[in-house]
Amino acid sequence: MPQSRAPWQSARNWSTGACRVKVLVTGGAGFIGSHVADALLSAGHEVAVLDDLSTGKAENVPGACRLFEVDLRDGDAVLETVREFRPDWVAHQAAQASVSVSMREPRRDVMVNVVGSLNLLDACVAAGVERLVFASTGGAIYGEVPEPERAQESWPGKPVSPYAISKLAVEQLLEVYRSERGLASVVLRYANVYGPRQDPHGEAGVVAIFMQRLLDGKPLQINGRVSAGDEGCIRDYVFVADVVRCNLGALAGDFPHRVVNVGTGIETTTGELARRISAIAAIDTGLLSAPPRAGDLERSVLDPSRAGLPELVPLDAGLARTWSWYRKARER
Repeated sequence: MPQSRAPWQSARNWSTGACRVKVLVTGGAGFIGSHVADALLSAGHEVAVLDDLSTGKAENVPGACRLFEVDLRDGDAVLETVREFRPDWVAHQAAQASVSVSMREPRRDVMVNVVGSLNLLDACVAAGVERLVFASTGGAIYGEVPEPERAQESWPGKPVSPYAISKLAVEQLLEVYRSERGLASVVLRYANVYGPRQDPHGEAGVVAIFMQRLLDGKPLQINGRVSAGDEGCIRDYVFVADVVRCNLGALAGDFPHRVVNVGTGIETTTGELARRISAIAAIDTGLLSAPPRAGDLERSVLDPSRAGLPELVPLDAGLARTWSWYRKARER
């Protein structure tokens, strides 16, 4: 099996912008997308953002980026945008990203995540895009991950929520577009991503929710793994800067694999996460026990070895950086 060149070992010089290209970031006004756009700009590339601002914020879009305020469900507008900007690469981060929302509104989930992605793929083919990187989910697509295992990319998908089903459907569509229409793509299956700019109101993310509640002086709610009062679900938390590194590597063509997990392989319960955040913030508002949520997996941990990222940001360090951002944002 061929060995991948890690993103930081790319033949392209990211730090100086050698081989400068045009990159379209969908969802670039959101949490992860705005960080990807920042990194691409810092590397000297020309970047545009496509976002309908339904959950993203215009202030998250870097000033040097052109913003196309477009809904992915509008196929004509998506095609017009891609043809006008003519990107070499596309980082497809836009999505309806909440499992709980998908359980309540499965039709909306399908329209945004599947139909919207199809509109983008058709536009990419029409405009001759070289490569697309798709933000998928490792945290939901594998289904339950039994202890003590870590989900590998070779595992069959066992989605249990409309959100996970929609992501797996797009992955399969990408394979059709690769083989039949020549659109190269890489799928990044994210674990639970956290970091600065995550919106506790508009995007999935318990870290953001907990930090917001601490700032508001409210207790942290632990939804049970099996029943109310237990330690809560087990998750793999990965800092956004590490996710960005994988995106840059995938865009540059540094991964020989079509599907790559992006996580740490380290498990953390919701209860442990709440206590660690409270300790870092030096604020104790107490914990509330609640029943399990519909659609939530009990345990989800990824095998990150295929990505090959060294020196992942440790959870406490990432939480400290994230807390500092939220605290300063509250003071502004």
